[in-house]
Amino acid sequence: MSVFNRYWKAALLAVFAAAPLALQAQDTVRSLDEVEVSSQRAPATMRTAVPTQVMDIEKIEAQGALQLSDAIKQMAGVTLKDYGGIGGLKTVSARGLGTQFSTLTIDGVAVDNSQNGQVDLGRYLLGNAAYVSLSQGQQQESLISARAYAAGNVISLVSAEPRFFLAERTNLKVGMELGSFNMLSPTLLWEQKWSKRLKSSLWVNYIKSDGDYPFTLYYTLDHKGKTSREQRLHSAMHMFTADASLFYTIARDNMLTAKMHYMRGMHQLPGPVQLYNQLPSAENTREEVAFGQLRWRVEREKVKWQLLAKAQQTWDFYEDSAAANSTHYLHNEYLQREAYLSGSGAWSATEWLDINASVDAASNWLNSNLQQRYEVQRSSLLGVADVRMHRAGFEARAHLLATLIRDRVVDLDTLPFYHRLSPYASLMYTIGNGTTLRYFYKETYRAPNFSELYFFTMPRALRPECARQHNIGVTHTAERWGGTLDMYYNRVTDKIIAIPTQNMFLWSMQNIGKAEILGVDATTDMSFNVSTYQRINFHLTYSFQHAVDRSDRNSKSYGHQIAYTPRHSGGASLRWENRWVNLGVSAMVVGERYYRMQNSDATRMPAYCDLGLIADRKIDLRWGTMTIQVQVLNLLDTQYEVVRSYPMMGRNYRLKITYEL
Repeated sequence: MSVFNRYWKAALLAVFAAAPLALQAQDTVRSLDEVEVSSQRAPATMRTAVPTQVMDIEKIEAQGALQLSDAIKQMAGVTLKDYGGIGGLKTVSARGLGTQFSTLTIDGVAVDNSQNGQVDLGRYLLGNAAYVSLSQGQQQESLISARAYAAGNVISLVSAEPRFFLAERTNLKVGMELGSFNMLSPTLLWEQKWSKRLKSSLWVNYIKSDGDYPFTLYYTLDHKGKTSREQRLHSAMHMFTADASLFYTIARDNMLTAKMHYMRGMHQLPGPVQLYNQLPSAENTREEVAFGQLRWRVEREKVKWQLLAKAQQTWDFYEDSAAANSTHYLHNEYLQREAYLSGSGAWSATEWLDINASVDAASNWLNSNLQQRYEVQRSSLLGVADVRMHRAGFEARAHLLATLIRDRVVDLDTLPFYHRLSPYASLMYTIGNGTTLRYFYKETYRAPNFSELYFFTMPRALRPECARQHNIGVTHTAERWGGTLDMYYNRVTDKIIAIPTQNMFLWSMQNIGKAEILGVDATTDMSFNVSTYQRINFHLTYSFQHAVDRSDRNSKSYGHQIAYTPRHSGGASLRWENRWVNLGVSAMVVGERYYRMQNSDATRMPAYCDLGLIADRKIDLRWGTMTIQVQVLNLLDTQYEVVRSYPMMGRNYRLKITYEL
């Protein structure tokens, strides 16, 4: 299919139509009023006891990141599982701990999935984000929920707070993004200042794609033998997302924020690619997510506190209609509900001592049309006490987390009850003005999810997984550059492994897994001015992971690298900002890895490099500002797979036009 389809033609006509206005406006001098200062602050990345990586709105726009997964996959220590295309499932594992040890928070409130414990990062878009951060081990802010304390690592997505010039009351931003394979994504952002204390924002997005991209099918695993050119079929998707937020300033140190989120989508599942079998899949999913959350935050000189509340409903529908008239027709529905409440407090007892505490309570319900275990309820209570001592460049911090979880199932008499005390400790010392040494130790406790306990399994008593994390690192900042170097050791015990019983639909879940991960993460950022109107920004990441199976010495996979975990990976981005057209190039390199626990030549997946180019220009018009951005993704047309038998897109293009009034 030609890149310049009907959507591209319409966009190009819009660009040419706006060109005369742009040329006319270039000589216009505008005097700007003062703008309100937002209270949003991205977390520190250098002088912090835990490795923290941040991508703010400037970097998000500069790199053209569309989905949350686009931002996270460029961070050190991250392994992303991507099932291909815009609509493919995208989950993340940080430092080899596994998907279910990562917690996503949106504006401080954790996103929970009790059904299978994993969150699809492709379902969350970045059109209204202030920043995205990844904290390994522990967030360092003073007011965080107990769920955030309990996570092995935290992905934080923070929505942008409206800002206005003092004489303005309305901000309006409309955009259109077009791409290869009939990708179309219009968006609208409306921000309103209703009074001196009350502001609101409404962000709406629709995205769709045919997803029928071509790919090269390799007949041999080393990609050196016979090939054929095929087409990915049954890959269409569409998704509608709406976010409405209210920001009410009760007093200078007293803020109330409310958010309503709604998402509805349909995704065709193309299935794995099989040699000599290219029949299209008949699997489809539909999902609908709606939640409302409230945050009340008070920050005074000595005392801070925060209340969080959330109610969510998630509906998932799966269908395999290949045999709609037979007994093998599959139709599964899941309805999840959650009620969540969290309270946090921080007290600066002295100049060198801070005491924090947090308590979370939640109830989760899951209903399904499956015959067995069709109604499950989980009640959880988490509490944490946190002490921080700091003086003259030295910081010591420790907390103890208590976890209590109780399940209720309608047709089971014996129900699991999970309880645990999990410690954390960190040390940090700053040498001079630029160098910081740090260390942390953390135990993370993960209870089995509903799928592991009740659905498609033989019920049995399962012990929760436990991860023990050690990290030692150094950071350094200078006038034009900064960098981090961290070495870590993680050990996961009681890992839950699925073993089939009499057939592939009935599984037994057992605590037989152990894993050890020894790794290194390194990042560096450089920025310098070439001239008055030119600036160069450079970012580099590298990760090494020796993540091996320690489950059973008699197993053939003992000591082998964990599936889909590369030993070497990294990325780099270079951006040249100027007054003409900003140019950027980015590269993501992933080394060899294996798609099964038993490593061999037959299970090895080749390394790959994904290279992209981006160009953008912001034009001041008589009324507002227009930004034009062009991307070339996978510039070298590299044919690769992140997940075995799920080929990724080759070279593809995107054009984005936004207008801000």
